[in-house]
Amino acid sequence: MHLLGKISLFALVLGMGAASVTQADDGDDWVPMFDGKSLDGWKINENPDSWRVKDGMLVCKGPRSHLFYVGQDKPFKNFHFKADVKTTPGSNSGIYFHTRYQDQGWPKYGYECQVNVSHGDPKKSSGLYATKDVADPPAKDDQWYTQEIIVKGRNVTLKIDGKTLVEYTEPEGKEAFSKDFERRLGEGTFALQAHDPDSLVYFKNLVVKRLP
Repeated sequence: MHLLGKISLFALVLGMGAASVTQADDGDDWVPMFDGKSLDGWKINENPDSWRVKDGMLVCKGPRSHLFYVGQDKPFKNFHFKADVKTTPGSNSGIYFHTRYQDQGWPKYGYECQVNVSHGDPKKSSGLYATKDVADPPAKDDQWYTQEIIVKGRNVTLKIDGKTLVEYTEPEGKEAFSKDFERRLGEGTFALQAHDPDSLVYFKNLVVKRLP
């Protein structure tokens, strides 16, 4: 083999090794959370008719209901979550994380990433609800946008279409928001929100990757 060939082969081997190290440092691979056909891996708490699957999408419209992810037994602590979201005019929803299943009511545990472009609530999409809110997100009703949620230690990053809207570091020893809502980091799962009968929101391409 010519010297150039040997150098190229050596570079290829080094490159493969570097890729393997990078993958290991970045945690597990992306895991699909929704098969596009059913609610396998998800559990509805109340008002099950508020949720349906249509054309590869999770669709919520109806009385208050929350759809909890139960597809993995191990709770999520550090992670990178992505989902494509589409709101319709006047609609409200949310994506909870570090939460846990409950039979009814607004989730007590974890934080909510707001989903709202034109609903009357001034807290808009990609805000960390009632903690670090967003007033003017780069999103429009009836158009898909990609919501990202990244948690590393006490840090939370929320993005829309790659643009960072929220960077939040939870203070050490943060007290509960109220007796009804913890709003603190810990560990847990995800939940999607059906907010009210007048809100129609779509989700698809939900994936998550655990981080070290």
